[in-house]
Amino acid sequence: MPLDVIFLGTAGATPTVERSPPAIMIKREDEMMLFDCGEGTQRQMMKARTGMFLDRIYITHFHADHFLGIPGMIQTLAFQGRKKPIEIIGPPGTERLIKSMAALGANTPNFDIMVREVQPGDELEYNEYSVRVLKADHGQKIISLAYILEEDERPGKFNRQKAVDLGVEPGPDFGKLQKGREVEVDGDVVKPEMVLGPPRRGRKIMYTGDTRPTQDFVQEGMKADLLIHDGTFTENDRERAIDTKHSTAREAAEIARETQARMLALTHLSSRYSKNFMPLLQEAREIFENTVVPRDLTRLRIPYPEKDREIEVNGL
Repeated sequence: MPLDVIFLGTAGATPTVERSPPAIMIKREDEMMLFDCGEGTQRQMMKARTGMFLDRIYITHFHADHFLGIPGMIQTLAFQGRKKPIEIIGPPGTERLIKSMAALGANTPNFDIMVREVQPGDELEYNEYSVRVLKADHGQKIISLAYILEEDERPGKFNRQKAVDLGVEPGPDFGKLQKGREVEVDGDVVKPEMVLGPPRRGRKIMYTGDTRPTQDFVQEGMKADLLIHDGTFTENDRERAIDTKHSTAREAAEIARETQARMLALTHLSSRYSKNFMPLLQEAREIFENTVVPRDLTRLRIPYPEKDREIEVNGL
C-alpha cells in the first residue's frame, strides 16, 4: 500500500520565493490528510497534482503561518462542488477558530466542517492506523502539538508451502489464514499461527511542528520510519532557537539518532536558508547521516520496513 509524504510548504514563519508556509500532506492509499495548512496550500496541491480529495487537516498550533490557508482551502473545495464533510483537528480553541474562518466572505460551503479538539495523550483510531497526539514545546503562551501516524501491525508473512503441507488447498482458505482466521481441513483445524510468521509492524511518521526537542519525542517516536522535525536554525543561532522555541538542525538530528529513525526530514527553515540549506544539512548529517532537507513539492515514498528498501525521494 503506497504511503507518500509531500512537502507542500517548508518555510518558517516568513514565506520566501522558494518556500511556502508550512503544509505537509500524507497520502495513504485513497486517504489524504494535511498536517498544518499555511497560506496558498491549495495552490501547492495543484502544483503537486495531489488532487483535492482532502479528508482531514491537523493543526499543530495557532501561529498564523500554520493555519491561514484553511479559509482559502474551504473556498476552493466549495467552488469545486464538494459535498463530502471535511474534518479539522487541532488544540483546544480550534472550533472557535474554524467558526470564525468559515464566516469569512459571502460564500457558504455546501459541505460540513467537522471540528475535533485534541490534547496530548489522545489517540485517534482510523482504518488500520492511528494518529497519536503529543505535547510540543513552543512556549508557555501557546498550546502546540506534535502528531504520530502509525499503522497497525500486519499479519506475518504467509508460508504457502507449509499451508499446502498441512492440506490447505490454494484458494479462499489461503486468504482466510492470511487474515487471521482458522480453516478446517478433513476435520482438522489449521490455525493462522501455524502458517504465518511473526507479526510485521506498520510504518510510522512523526511530525513535531514548531518546537524545542523533547524527551516525549524520543519515547514515543522510537523506530519512526520518517521523523519530520523543526530545523529552523543551525547551532550558530542556538540562543535564538532557545528564545523562539525552535530547534537547530543538530538538535533534530540528535532526536533522530536517539529514536533510531530511518530518515530525518528538516522543515520550517529560517528564511536565511531558503536558497542555501547546506549549512543545515551538513550540521545534521554530522550526527545523523540519513537526513534530507526537502524543497517545496519534494515527495517521499515510504516502503514497509521489512522490504529492506530505502525511502524513495523525489524532488530534492
